[in-house]
Amino acid sequence: MQEPTTPQDPLLPDADTPETAQEVAPAAAAAADSTPSLEELLRQAELRAEEHHDAWLRAKAETENTRRRAQEDIAKAHKFAVEKFAGDLLAVKDTLEMALADPNPDSLRAGVEMTLKNLVAAFDKAAIVELNPVGEKFDPHKHQAMAMIDAEQPANTVVQVFQKGYLIAERTLRPAMVAVAKAKDS
Repeated sequence: MQEPTTPQDPLLPDADTPETAQEVAPAAAAAADSTPSLEELLRQAELRAEEHHDAWLRAKAETENTRRRAQEDIAKAHKFAVEKFAGDLLAVKDTLEMALADPNPDSLRAGVEMTLKNLVAAFDKAAIVELNPVGEKFDPHKHQAMAMIDAEQPANTVVQVFQKGYLIAERTLRPAMVAVAKAKDS
């Protein structure tokens, strides 16, 4: 009787054979050559660290330059913010000087009217809006009550303006000084 034999796997090399041992030795030597030494790994890590440090220094310098330029822009904006408005007021001054230079009373009145027109135009360009709140409800953000008087209007209605107020870009430049209606006794 014969014993059953197991088939040999033809794909696995036999490690004990001399031919296979000769093929494995050069592969192991190549693998050992491709693995960098510790010194090489350290040198590469130092190079990467130096590159990152340089990039960080450049980014820090750029950030500092951007911050400095922004501060200069803000300083210039503060310094020259009034430049346009001042240029518009020069026409007002010129007109007033011409009106005062002419001794004719009619010319003086025309010159003053022209001055007021130029001043209103300068205010319009600067977004300065006049407040003349007669008949409006009292608003403490825009009006300053100077007196309370008996009137036919509902209580807290502005009935008289002593001095006009002004807004600049919807913010109160000067509140209007007003008198408001008293509440009626019931």
